[in-house]
Amino acid sequence: MDPLVARMREELERNADPEIQESSQRFFKEGLLCYGMKTKTANDIGKKYWKEVKNHPKVEIYALCEELFSSGYQEEIQIASNWTYALSGKYDRDDIFLFRHWIDTSITNWAACDTFCNHTVGDFMEHYPECVEELRDWTQSENRWMRRAAAVSLIVPAKRGKFLEESIAIADLLLTDPDDLVQKGYGWLLKEVSREHTKEVFSYVMENKRRMPRTALRYAIELMPEELKAEAMQKDW
Repeated sequence: MDPLVARMREELERNADPEIQESSQRFFKEGLLCYGMKTKTANDIGKKYWKEVKNHPKVEIYALCEELFSSGYQEEIQIASNWTYALSGKYDRDDIFLFRHWIDTSITNWAACDTFCNHTVGDFMEHYPECVEELRDWTQSENRWMRRAAAVSLIVPAKRGKFLEESIAIADLLLTDPDDLVQKGYGWLLKEVSREHTKEVFSYVMENKRRMPRTALRYAIELMPEELKAEAMQKDW
């Protein structure tokens, strides 16, 4: 174990709150491995140690993140996600394969998936838009978190109107996915796309609503005008 990681873990343990640890479980059907603390507390600890490592070579920072991700602890994954996002502008194209590895082997709940993918992977995609094709492969994974990651990695760019065609293509690939957390993931993506492309998302929903799970549909239309929501929700078959 790296000495810095050891020191950070000791501080995380000192800040652990058994009540928060227990109460956090209710948000995760699959269970949650965590120290138990407020998000801000973990973020502050991460920022403290980031000051020590931020000028290190990226490969060394990634090695520390590997230790944090592989622990399985929610707070450590949160800190590693923040550190990788802080490297924005220093990504290399092949980093996507390391990111995929972390998602496939260390992400075990929706919060960890969204924290890492919304920010680090989403930011990476804006720097290397040609790598969006990689997300199509993720939709075919047996790992539910890889499939959710395929959608939620485009959430932030989608809010700004980017990746319309790519987002629709990912929704198409996930359209009939049986996992409710994957359905919520691509429904959320469509919702964010609809901020700038309401017409296109509405047309997509209307074309596919017979096959689209209602969970995904409700997410997708959440920001639309009431009359469009009513039309989309109407079961006319």
